[in-house]
Amino acid sequence: MQELIDFFETFKFNITIKGHIFVISGFSGVGKGTVIKELLKRNPNMYFSVSYTTRHRRHNEEDGVDYHFVDKETFKKMILNDEFLEWAIVNGNFYGTPKSITISKIEKNIDVILDIDVKGAIQVKSKLPNLTTLIYIIPPTGKELLNRLYKRNTENIHEIATRITTSLIEINYINAYDYIVVNDELERCIDDVEQILKVQKMSSKVQFLSITASKEAE
Repeated sequence: MQELIDFFETFKFNITIKGHIFVISGFSGVGKGTVIKELLKRNPNMYFSVSYTTRHRRHNEEDGVDYHFVDKETFKKMILNDEFLEWAIVNGNFYGTPKSITISKIEKNIDVILDIDVKGAIQVKSKLPNLTTLIYIIPPTGKELLNRLYKRNTENIHEIATRITTSLIEINYINAYDYIVVNDELERCIDDVEQILKVQKMSSKVQFLSITASKEAE
């Protein structure tokens, strides 16, 4: 009995935390881009995966920073070459997450943030269920979301209607997400999402326990 106790006394428990994918989705105009930028400032070891898209670049967007802007022919070739972890068509445009860089970051124990829609989120979750957490950000009211879209002044009324239609469709998939966060006050929303990140990093699904034993107790 004493021998067992002495042996246990030599144990050292080591935890290795693997990289994790955090998918942040939300209605267009809900402020998820601002939330993500602040999270990256607070967590410098996190990596933001820049998606590929075929939509036109807005005046305040930078190629390679906000998105990789490509034409449809290039995007289709990338699909055939299996270069995407997920891809989807949203509002008539193609969007996709590059596979190789995302997997590489995870293997290097670096967390990755994806800003993708519900279809893409479900694809990623199905492929990497233990390494993916889905977070959906919603506005407090429909009126508040419309006010934000109007103030953004980047779409006409028809484009806004299209985005609202997409949002109504996405509502049907929200229950597939692990967490839902209301952005009624920006700082509180950011704090809530950051807390989710911290909790998920303590999950046994991303923490790997190893045990070493010295020859004798210290």
